[in-house]
Amino acid sequence: MDPPSAFRHGGLSANAPRPVRSLAARMLSRVAGAPLVEGNAVELLIDGRANFDAWLAAIRSAQSSILMENYIFADDLVSREFRAALSERAAAGVAVYVVRDWLGCLGESNESFWQPLRDAGGQVRTYNPLNLTAPFGWIARDHRKLLVVDQSVGFVSGVCVSARWLGDEARRLQPWRDTGIELRGPAVQDLALAFAENWADLGTPLPADLPVLRTPAPLAGDVAVRVLATFPRTTGVYRLDHAIAALAQETLWLTDAYFMGTPPYVQALASAARDGVDVRLLVPGTSDLPIVGAVSRAGYRPLLEAGVRIFEWNGSMIHAKTAVADRRWARVGSTNLNVASFYGNCEIDVSIENERVAHELAAQYETDLASATEIVLSSRRRARAQSPGVRQQGSAGLAAAGAARLANTVGKAITDAHVLPASERKVLLAATAALASFAAVAWRWPRLLAWPLAVLCGWLALVLLARALSARRAASPPLPSERHAPATKGDESSLEAP
Repeated sequence: MDPPSAFRHGGLSANAPRPVRSLAARMLSRVAGAPLVEGNAVELLIDGRANFDAWLAAIRSAQSSILMENYIFADDLVSREFRAALSERAAAGVAVYVVRDWLGCLGESNESFWQPLRDAGGQVRTYNPLNLTAPFGWIARDHRKLLVVDQSVGFVSGVCVSARWLGDEARRLQPWRDTGIELRGPAVQDLALAFAENWADLGTPLPADLPVLRTPAPLAGDVAVRVLATFPRTTGVYRLDHAIAALAQETLWLTDAYFMGTPPYVQALASAARDGVDVRLLVPGTSDLPIVGAVSRAGYRPLLEAGVRIFEWNGSMIHAKTAVADRRWARVGSTNLNVASFYGNCEIDVSIENERVAHELAAQYETDLASATEIVLSSRRRARAQSPGVRQQGSAGLAAAGAARLANTVGKAITDAHVLPASERKVLLAATAALASFAAVAWRWPRLLAWPLAVLCGWLALVLLARALSARRAASPPLPSERHAPATKGDESSLEAP
């Protein structure tokens, strides 16, 4: 049997020949860039309340260390409860380290919010704050939702520290739908190492003698997992999801908060569906930032035509990022299926190879579909909701993904690379309107464009000059008076590092 047939007939199935399973396991390790860690226990945590309660219970029982990393800490009752719990443990001598994202917390909370924790002995660092010498540096974000307490337990999810996840009964706002996991066992150390790597990038590394970094936790169960810790310009989750789309035989069910599939990933899902795999995509019907919904929905058509089933959540917001394939493999974490998460952010996910956990996640998926509306192609081959209802379409933080789709569509049209599908019509019309407006402004009021362009070019020139001078200083050899004398045996002072 040749390798392609072996994968097609083996894939994720337990009935595949042993050599095929071994080959598939090796491939998954390579594409993910993460080893398979045996002997763990995994529990699903559904929605904000379950996640917050488990996090707080773990924090309050901490004895040696707390490592917490989250995209958003909102200055509200939820975050204040976490701040109080972290501060109490720090005052008791527990090593507490927190990483917040500058952009995620912008308008949600500021540095002064963390002063009580710092006063208690905890440490807080901000990922990628605004830097005028790096004009486009703000694009890379720390989008992780991670908590590690001692050596005993770790948590990964899509849940931010904000009361939005709990809803507001007085205002008739439903809680946000989200998914997380509680992880115990040797893989907890992998979560801690992922945090430690990011912490070191922001300043002084974590103490090497921190127990969770020194020794893996003992075996806690029978679940095998991979910890997928990605950084800007690493693509472990992207490559792994492509591999799973190729290996899945029966089902591939995806939930995503801000879907904006790249062309290769859309093709992978479409190919799986055409090959008979039951591919489903559950996305928000109402989103927190309705900015790129029209562009996102324009991408439904090629998926629907290939047989992918798309559902829109009917509640306030579905924020989960999960996948389950063949009821044998699952993924839970912070990565959205878009360019920003795949390429630009720090993300954390856990890939789970266990039938029980996969069955539980598949059952939750079916429960979620009961509160969703399926999108189908109408007789005119346009995507529409199967049942009536007004929708607010949207996404959050997907400017990069929307721009990528726009650039891809316009590029194909200009280069005439191949026939454009009808689903690209709205994108092209939007690009036409934007370019026509730009041309009209440039023709009628050229200074409106010239002055901002001059300021931008001047700013970039200063940034590049500063970088060049900095690089020159770093490369320049020391002056003769600053050079150290050649080291000689017995001359201890000559061995001092420059």
